[in-house]
Amino acid sequence: MGYNYGHFAPRRCSSWIKNCTAGNSATEPYIAAHNVLLSHATAFDIYKTQYQEKQKGNIGISISVNWYVPLRDTIEDTNAVQRILEFQLGWFLEPLTHGDYPAVMRELVGSRLPRFTNEQENKLTKACDFIGINHYTATYTAAANKTWDSNHIDYFRDSLTSLTSERDGIPIGPRAASEWLYIVPPGIYHVVKYVQQKYKLPIFITENGMDDSNNASLPLDQALSDSKRIQFHADYLYYLAAAIREGIDIRGYFAWSLLDNFEWASGYTSRFGLYFVDYITLKRYPKASAMWFKEFLSRSSQSANSKWWPLICSRK
Repeated sequence: MGYNYGHFAPRRCSSWIKNCTAGNSATEPYIAAHNVLLSHATAFDIYKTQYQEKQKGNIGISISVNWYVPLRDTIEDTNAVQRILEFQLGWFLEPLTHGDYPAVMRELVGSRLPRFTNEQENKLTKACDFIGINHYTATYTAAANKTWDSNHIDYFRDSLTSLTSERDGIPIGPRAASEWLYIVPPGIYHVVKYVQQKYKLPIFITENGMDDSNNASLPLDQALSDSKRIQFHADYLYYLAAAIREGIDIRGYFAWSLLDNFEWASGYTSRFGLYFVDYITLKRYPKASAMWFKEFLSRSSQSANSKWWPLICSRK
């Protein structure tokens, strides 16, 4: 987003996008990702050769990924789902498991996609002990025809897909505060199942959560009563538990986030935290969701006394 549309730092994009003072949306996203991968492989190699024997640690990488649903029940839209997954997940995970970018990216991006040397391919291959998944939402996906000229190319157009949150005017799920965050709990099940089957590595959910708007006029007691967030985590954890029961190797789950914080381009207008932060005094207050997590984590799956537990284990 920082090199394609310029929505985030360092705010670089092509002039035709009209949002940046400099940049190239056709090449810079791929160059930036290429350097991230090479940096990761170097750090992985240093740790493995110099520190792992003593520290016994592991190194992975976290990838932000939506789940994608075909807009229509057609082969074209089904293929579009696979393409966007390769452009989002495979872009990073294929080099870290097989040493090169997905074939469909090589085909569609062509010479704009950087090449790895043989040495780099060898260093990249299997340079990952686990996969971190940042997952929030799901999106409808349709095949897109190439209707633009060579002067109007960017990373998102390269995948020949069109993304939408609605089908026939009906949203894919209820929306959180952020305009991009639709609540679709089954998506986390499909994401981890796809990643496990394709890459066969342990998985951590390194981010998962939803936001409320920062309403300065809302009384504190109402701001702390976040039943929608409790339901969000209960529903997503329900589908994650279903994946675990099927044998998918999930090693951990991290809610985003512990505290309300400065959120990317949203700043302080969006609150993801389990704890409410007064941005003037910086005092922190546990929301109802923090109490729910505390009780949820302190009880075993056999405990039927918790008022929150049925949200997880009694789903049909």
